[in-house]
Amino acid sequence: MAKPAKIYQIKLTLKSSKPPIWRRLLVPSTIRLSDFHMVIQTAMGWTNSHMSEFYTVVKGWHKPGPDEDKPHDAREASLDQLLKTPKDKCYYTYDFGDNWEHEILLEKVADADASWPGRPVCLKGVRACPPEDCGGVWGYYELLETVSDPKHPEHKEMKEWLGPFDPEAFDLETVNRRLGGMKVE
Repeated sequence: MAKPAKIYQIKLTLKSSKPPIWRRLLVPSTIRLSDFHMVIQTAMGWTNSHMSEFYTVVKGWHKPGPDEDKPHDAREASLDQLLKTPKDKCYYTYDFGDNWEHEILLEKVADADASWPGRPVCLKGVRACPPEDCGGVWGYYELLETVSDPKHPEHKEMKEWLGPFDPEAFDLETVNRRLGGMKVE
């Protein structure tokens, strides 16, 4: 990858998660949305098993790409078409059934320098990513209640389905190791 001119510090937050589930990322400003999708998948812990889209909100209307009048191919559009200056936001929805909505906040813009590792980096994260196919944010919290209540009629079945899981866990080292193998343009 050629050295980008600008690096974006992004805060990616799973909307409606309480307590919040989020990641802070460094990515090149010119990263293609299709590559940024894979960064999100990796940083959050999703499995890339469902459809997704990026969008912005203009006057209360959603739009699927960087222009109001037509959708764009994520393999051609880049992040800097959606976000330009700090505090700009766009959104990412993963799995239209579970509807995992994420807010993408541009926190900082910096010049790329010799310290840029040439790949996306996760600076920090809080809490585990919910498991796929659990019913969205509300289903996730219902699942956590079920597995924490041995008297719940579905407790055993849901514990088996979920397997070992700590909702408070986040492994920064593992995320960065996985991001380290990514080639982005």
